[in-house]
Amino acid sequence: MENTLTDSPVMAPAPPTRKRQDLLRFAAVLGGLLLFNFVAQRFFFRLDLTEEKRYTMSPATKTLLRDLKSPVTVTVYLTGDFPPAFRRLEQGVRETLNEFQVHGGANLNYIFIDPSAASTEAARNQFYTSLFKKGLKPTNLGATENGKRVEKIIFPYAVVSVGGQEKNVLLLRGNQAAPADVRLNQSIEGLEYELASTIRALVPTLRKRIGVVEGHGELTNAQAGDMLGTWQQQYDVFRVTLSKVKDLSSLDAVVVAQPKTPYSEDEKFKLDQFITQGGRALFFVDALRVDLDSVSRNGVALATPYNLNLDDLFFKYGLRLNQNLLLDLNSGQIPLVTGMDGNKPKIEPMPWQLYPLINRFSPHPITRNLDAVYLKFTGNMDTVKATGIRKTALLTTSRYTRVLPAPIPINFNDARLEPNPKLYQSSFQPVGYLLEGQFTSLFANRARPGTLQFQPEKSPNAKPSKILVVSDGDFIRSEIDPKTGNPFRLGFDRLANTEFANLELVLNATDYLLDETGLISVRGKQITLRPLDKVKLAEQRRFWQLLNLAAPLVLLGVFGAVRAWRRKRRYARFGV
Repeated sequence: MENTLTDSPVMAPAPPTRKRQDLLRFAAVLGGLLLFNFVAQRFFFRLDLTEEKRYTMSPATKTLLRDLKSPVTVTVYLTGDFPPAFRRLEQGVRETLNEFQVHGGANLNYIFIDPSAASTEAARNQFYTSLFKKGLKPTNLGATENGKRVEKIIFPYAVVSVGGQEKNVLLLRGNQAAPADVRLNQSIEGLEYELASTIRALVPTLRKRIGVVEGHGELTNAQAGDMLGTWQQQYDVFRVTLSKVKDLSSLDAVVVAQPKTPYSEDEKFKLDQFITQGGRALFFVDALRVDLDSVSRNGVALATPYNLNLDDLFFKYGLRLNQNLLLDLNSGQIPLVTGMDGNKPKIEPMPWQLYPLINRFSPHPITRNLDAVYLKFTGNMDTVKATGIRKTALLTTSRYTRVLPAPIPINFNDARLEPNPKLYQSSFQPVGYLLEGQFTSLFANRARPGTLQFQPEKSPNAKPSKILVVSDGDFIRSEIDPKTGNPFRLGFDRLANTEFANLELVLNATDYLLDETGLISVRGKQITLRPLDKVKLAEQRRFWQLLNLAAPLVLLGVFGAVRAWRRKRRYARFGV
């Protein structure tokens, strides 16, 4: 039998139905999303499109968080029913901690607690008391919202806990003399540094060593008690007598705080070698001696120059302390007897121009967004040529400053007199300098004091260094509580019941001098404040409200009408 093949038409595959196309498209989109999510979990990235890169962490902060070995918990008490201005600060804290958690991973956790969330007033007050005992002081901060004054009691603090240790972080910083919105903006700028530096202080690391020089009438442990105690939380602090040590090579920084007697040439040599070989130094020195005891006994004292034997050292490094005193109309106060109240003397605080309040700073990270600092009997400084040294005037007096050359009679009764503004024309006198670079030794091409050991022009151990010089020996002196004999917080003024930022400035400077990670540079972050025009806002408020409400509805209606018209036109061709 012969088999034959019959010709039959080849059937083409049926075209996919519309339903099938929709299912395939849905599966493709879903698969793409799953793939993108899988890749995103393993390759993290964020884009910061803000002009000032406000959401970008510094490399130092990222490294600190990635290297965390112990869990870190941040408890924030800045939350609650706040006006919009305060919510901006709260949101800034949340955004910063979110970014911290991205880099810190499972070792960084944070929680927000509303101090006013208790169900009863008694429970709320009890919680407030517990926070106060922890050192968290409430702040009554005001702002203007919609033309009305709004005040809110807040606890602008976070508490960082690491390995059973806790440390408070003040979140509301900035200059107290600035408007409320500017101060809030300054606080937001400093959030990353405040939180990161606190975490670093609690994480166990190799501690730097600071030597506080003694033997020349410098501040005692009690007088510098608050500063020394604060340093000891992060550094190892030692008392050092220069005449009894071979050198200072075992230290990372030295502090010279208000010496009163001369340094010998050999002691000065040890300081010089330490600085020129990369050691850091902080000098708080007076050019003139003011004996307040003689003022209280005789009514008048004479401010005369010190002989500390350090002038040539400073001059070699590019700085000269002038033998004068500055009077500033922006000043602190002294208690003065102004009369009798019955049989008791009546004591009132009076302005004392010899106690300048410094509120004009360099934009340097050490002093950026800093509150005012308090000085006593300070003189100005000049810079001189020093090759390779960068000089930054960190602190300057106000526009209304007067310079008095030595010798100067000091009389407390001068506080009773109304100052003549015409005499205060020496504006913006520098009282604090930061010097950076490779310092040239004062003893180059000379023999070491007391020996025949010749010093080369350039030491093979020479390294760049940084030093801070403030022309006020009292800058880190704390007032002593007459009742307990313990030092008050550095910068606390009992008459004004105000705490100035002396402590913060010295801590920032120490961090800048000793921290090799560069975390202090985060304080230079700047967020531009772009406020709305309040006059136009008041005039055009109703217009913009209606526009925001009506415009989306109009756009949605136009979109629907156009879509319906296109759909009708498309299907009209098929007779549908």
